[in-house]
Amino acid sequence: MNASATDSKCEDAALRRQPANCGNLPARGLALAALGIVYGDIGTSPLYALQSCFVGDDPVGTTPANILGVLSLILWALTLVVTVKYVIFILRADNHGEGGILALTALLSPLAKSPRRRQIVITLGLFGAAFLYADGMITPAISVLSAVEGLRLAEPTLERYWIIAISITILLGLFRLQSSGTAKVGALFAPIMLVWFAVLAGLGVWHILQEPGILAAVSPHHAVLFFSNNGTAGFLVLGTVFLAVTGGEALYADVGHFGVRPIRLSWFAVVFPALLLNYFGQGALLLHRPAAVANPLFEMTPHWALYPMIILATMAAVIASQAIITGSFSLTFQAIQLGFCPRLRIKHTSAEQRGQIYIPAVNHLLMAATIALVLMFRTSTNLAAAYGIAISMTMTATTVLFFTLIAFHWKWSRWIAGAFLLLFLPIDLSFLTANLAKVIHGGWFPLLMAALIYLVMSTWREGRRLTLREKGLSILPTEAYLESLSSRPLLRPTNTAIYLTANVHGTPIALQQNVIHNGVLHEHVVILRVETAETPRVAAGDRIHVEPIEGDVYRVALRYGFIERPNVPCDLAAATLGGEPIDLEHASYFLSREIVLPSENGGGMWRWREKLFAYMVRNSHAATTYFQLPADRVVEVGAQVEL
Repeated sequence: MNASATDSKCEDAALRRQPANCGNLPARGLALAALGIVYGDIGTSPLYALQSCFVGDDPVGTTPANILGVLSLILWALTLVVTVKYVIFILRADNHGEGGILALTALLSPLAKSPRRRQIVITLGLFGAAFLYADGMITPAISVLSAVEGLRLAEPTLERYWIIAISITILLGLFRLQSSGTAKVGALFAPIMLVWFAVLAGLGVWHILQEPGILAAVSPHHAVLFFSNNGTAGFLVLGTVFLAVTGGEALYADVGHFGVRPIRLSWFAVVFPALLLNYFGQGALLLHRPAAVANPLFEMTPHWALYPMIILATMAAVIASQAIITGSFSLTFQAIQLGFCPRLRIKHTSAEQRGQIYIPAVNHLLMAATIALVLMFRTSTNLAAAYGIAISMTMTATTVLFFTLIAFHWKWSRWIAGAFLLLFLPIDLSFLTANLAKVIHGGWFPLLMAALIYLVMSTWREGRRLTLREKGLSILPTEAYLESLSSRPLLRPTNTAIYLTANVHGTPIALQQNVIHNGVLHEHVVILRVETAETPRVAAGDRIHVEPIEGDVYRVALRYGFIERPNVPCDLAAATLGGEPIDLEHASYFLSREIVLPSENGGGMWRWREKLFAYMVRNSHAATTYFQLPADRVVEVGAQVEL
């Protein structure tokens, strides 16, 4: 690779490490941009949330008292869970500007005072991330399906299979689009969502003016009466009321893209009022015409505007699905960097925006799961029975982790921390308990997916720990090994050898094999470890640490944040060895490719998990590509490791 090409690649890498371009916009511009990314999920919940409370496996009757009670529950769920818990409290817990449950886990884990507490924090974080993935599979399916179902009102004779076919076609097109990136069409997301929220609010106001009595639902006593009148059935309705707040976790996950203030501004100025007005408008329609419960959002639309509303709803559903897909890519990248997931192939679809990445394996998994869900459940009402159970577990985990942060590390007042836990944990557990009733109606699917994802992440993490332990038992300290070579006649090529290793204080296996089989020790040797910090980014001045060992042998550490893509050649170019730059143009990179063997006598994991880990190691993406090494200058040396 010539120098100009290398410089160009390094400039692109540096651009991608900068905060997203929208960070230069004023708060109002960022607030508008956030509408197209952050609020797609919660913004499309009026398509199915209220409807599902009265139609489904455990519905309640559309009596005036029940309508007021359900609306009161939705109002106070949006107020307490999204507005107070997430917008006011949880958004404070950013990890150097990044949010989301893995960022919160990375923030908390180094603060844990004992290995046991650290393990509890990591386990909660991994479970929360796994549940987030699982519900992310349902969001595109239920959003698109519920939007397309509006066609049944415009064309009552339309067969169900056409609804399914159109929905699958839209979803296939959306997933196909991912490989080429969405930066260009993404610019349209915010204006479309702004129109969507304006239409939601306008329709709501129109119907509220026709039935102003619906405003009585503001009083929480209607929610209390609802539980009193409906007993167990009323409590189970909480599982569908929860659908109105499932997008709350997305607010926290997207802090890194927009910042706290713009997310809060767009919530209070646009999203929260539009959602409340529309839900109350749907309630007013049901008071006047209970039969409209089959599809209240489209029933409240004037007949002449039905087709434009279906098109707008479909675009909003696609935007919501896009936000989930992009979020899944970002979550996976964080998991890889933090050591919770094997390396996967990652493609940058934009040279300017760091958030624009494409991970084929994740895209294919989401596509297969989403299409399977549409074919299995067939209607948005059926899908609603499977939706919410996993995200309710994520929200519960977030509550516990945030309480741990404010009570034990930020040292907030015991009264404030205790009040936070006593208010929100019972709410989360109530939603979670109500959602557990969905298991037999389809909730088993996200639970199964979450369990499999957690199994993969926990097996990878534990397998890497055992691998490093086994290698550490047999590895030689570099200083002692070099001293043992002092009397041996060795070939000393003049170029630089760069040995990548996970143990920077030990002698890399590739170096030992090079000496044993080739009798070679290069004149300039770099023992390189790539480390991931528990912060999203690492300042340029803190990225490289060089330590001389003996003669022209150096120990180098490169540090990256958990949202930064490693580019070893570009960053090594800034290092100096003994005051001289590294001759990277003629350098050779030596990697140890591990061949993991399950133990015969029962190691640290069950044998089937050891086999799963060995399979993941064999199929993980090549380190050459992941670290962006020049392929024609890489030498791989195999090494067997028994767990």
